Amino acid sequence: MPCWVDGQPGESLPVVDRGLAYGDGLFETIAVRRGRPLLLERHLARLAEGCIRLAIPGDLALIRSELLAFSAELGEGVAKLLLTRGDGRRGYAVSQPLQPRRILLGSPPPQYPPAHAEQGVRLHPCRTRLAEQPLLAGLKHLNRLEQVLARAEWQDAEHAEGLMRDLSGRVIEGVFSNLFLVRDGRLLTADLCRCGVAGVMRAEILDLAERMGIPVQVRDIALAELLAADEVFLCNSLYGIWPVRGFEGHGWPVGTLTRKLQAPIRKLLDS
Repeated sequence: MPCWVDGQPGESLPVVDRGLAYGDGLFETIAVRRGRPLLLERHLARLAEGCIRLAIPGDLALIRSELLAFSAELGEGVAKLLLTRGDGRRGYAVSQPLQPRRILLGSPPPQYPPAHAEQGVRLHPCRTRLAEQPLLAGLKHLNRLEQVLARAEWQDAEHAEGLMRDLSGRVIEGVFSNLFLVRDGRLLTADLCRCGVAGVMRAEILDLAERMGIPVQVRDIALAELLAADEVFLCNSLYGIWPVRGFEGHGWPVGTLTRKLQAPIRKLLDS
């Protein structure tokens, strides 16, 4: 699988890179089909927002051109883009001038069981809670220790994902997915103003629902509201939509609205 560093083939980094030392950077995980990166504009828009909020001077035109060339070489699989702040001296202070580092890693397409999309998955109740930090909320920054700890909570094949809540107990997302509820024909997803990752597939589904005339609410969601939902599903830019059929002692059917959204998303990922 290919690996590029700053536009050139390479597999090593300086030990003084701030992404390694502090998680000081951003990343995007991009599905590649027939040499083409899917949802590229959404990935770049989120990356651009992250660059603004973290004050990393990312060259989006250069990143775009490298992603297109890298995807063409990869053909089929996943392109992971990492943008770090670059090298730095000891300490948190940022060295000037900044020279951000671009890393592209290729991997094969993930082999998720087809049953996840067709029959649905069960959620593990994660004990690890998401810290509330509005300055970083929504960003896909390099510090993923909360997700690492949450994913380590289960090893069984019964659970394909975990439910993550914030410190106040609000329902936020999965460990590597965003979460949607259906109640009385309305689509609900968590407000990510305090924590969580604003996924590109989440954004795609919100736009799709609007075009299809499906009422949508983005707001705080309590655990009791999740348990009372008519349908629940997860989404991710690599697998699309997975219905959720169970969480602890609660269960949901694979409903009509989930299927209605799942069909065009599957077509998008297969295109």
